[in-house]
Amino acid sequence: MARLILVLGDQLSATLSALQAGDKNTDTVVMAEVAQEGTYVRHHPKKIALVLAAMRKFAGHLREEGWDVAYTCLEDKDNTDTIADELLRRAQQTGAEEVIATTPGEWRLIRDLQSLPLKVSLKPDKRFIATRADFVDWAEGRKQLRMEYFYREMRRKTGLLMEGDKPAGGKWNFDHDNRKAPPKAITGTGPMQFTPDAETEEVLDLVQRRFGDHFGDLRPFHFAVTRSDALLALDQFIREGLPLFGDYQDAMLRGEKWLYHSVLSPYLNIGLLEPFEVCRAAEEAWEKGDVPINAAEGFIRQILGWREFVRGIYFLEGEEYPTRNALDHTRALPSLYWGAETEMRCLSEAVSQTREEAYAHHIQRLMVTGNFALLAGINPTEVHEWYLAVYADAFEWVEAPNTVGMSQFADGGIVGSKPYVSSGAYINRMSDYCKSCAYKVSQKVGEGACPFNLLYWHFLARHRERFAGNPRMGNMYRTWDRMAEDRRAQVISEAENFLARMEAGDRV
Repeated sequence: MARLILVLGDQLSATLSALQAGDKNTDTVVMAEVAQEGTYVRHHPKKIALVLAAMRKFAGHLREEGWDVAYTCLEDKDNTDTIADELLRRAQQTGAEEVIATTPGEWRLIRDLQSLPLKVSLKPDKRFIATRADFVDWAEGRKQLRMEYFYREMRRKTGLLMEGDKPAGGKWNFDHDNRKAPPKAITGTGPMQFTPDAETEEVLDLVQRRFGDHFGDLRPFHFAVTRSDALLALDQFIREGLPLFGDYQDAMLRGEKWLYHSVLSPYLNIGLLEPFEVCRAAEEAWEKGDVPINAAEGFIRQILGWREFVRGIYFLEGEEYPTRNALDHTRALPSLYWGAETEMRCLSEAVSQTREEAYAHHIQRLMVTGNFALLAGINPTEVHEWYLAVYADAFEWVEAPNTVGMSQFADGGIVGSKPYVSSGAYINRMSDYCKSCAYKVSQKVGEGACPFNLLYWHFLARHRERFAGNPRMGNMYRTWDRMAEDRRAQVISEAENFLARMEAGDRV
């Protein structure tokens, strides 16, 4: 009996479990560009173009491998505009009564597939190093789920950076060595960039027509859209970026979008690269003496530790996880996240880079845009939807725990043991943004005071009941309590004035 093999736009891997379960002689691969996937949040045009161009290339690869591929382009006249309806249309055409799919990375799509009036066989996604069952087993009985301990188990499981049963270099974590302030100059060339071919240019024209009003610049477009090019990008990063990645992974510089970051996460998250091969490439570079251990370990931890951990959290916590709001934050996402002018240099830099590249590195996301949203009490669902929309590597399984959990503490402490909040001092230490800012990072109150300074104390004051007993936050509250009463009142008053002006749409 003929079956349909569904391949989604973030499942572009020859090792996909649905393909491995299929039969080239009888089954039909279904791939579809549908409007719903580009608009359930208003995705960045570069992100849409990356996925669609890579889908078309992968469909061509499957045909070369002997598969019958039923491919729906976005502007095909018979396009039904949803994945579920495209499966029903193809089932009617072929007479298939069963769909084989690798489990999607979003509860939304899992629910859509399970609602089909067809037999749907969901296969586990074997492209991850930890299975969902592995994570459940690890999490069972633990009072707190902390990435560091999960990461150690993953190191033992894979043998990556291990010397017998001990961590290479004598430590599990070299993060202490990875917090250097920005260098005076960047020596690398950044991630490898690719010139679109004719097929990709067709996709770019299509995206401009259909999604040109979405936030973000479509061109220039330099992403890899094939596995072979993604492997070239990996090789260049290992040679040029990784040696200094560890030292400066938290640094931020005006005019330097990439520093020593890999920008491989989009390729990992749509399936052009697989996590173990990327980790192994970093380990091999360390074994050869080409990179220091702090760089190799820090990079591997982001993939083997954090990426695998947040996927486990997403599926463990269930489909309502992205809607959580433990701190009851309700303020609307301000227009500056969509490019409205702001006097805050750090936010202006992060948002403009996001608009141009559909990319910002983890500290820009966590400690600039995320930190501000948390301090300002922005509704975490709106923050979540913004991150999901604007970044090329954002798919809900990875984005939601990073945003709802790590960035916004909206899950109440499942992902992090304390909220990631800071005053302007952290941004000043890790960047050169403050030097050209209209606000003064050294000023705590009064005209020109850095909004991060005001909002930091405002956040702590309004959430004192929740956080005063947190052992990692006690010093913050003791500092607040030592301030003169009139000083504390001035901080609160100026913070609330700032928030009121922001809500009114004033330039802040």
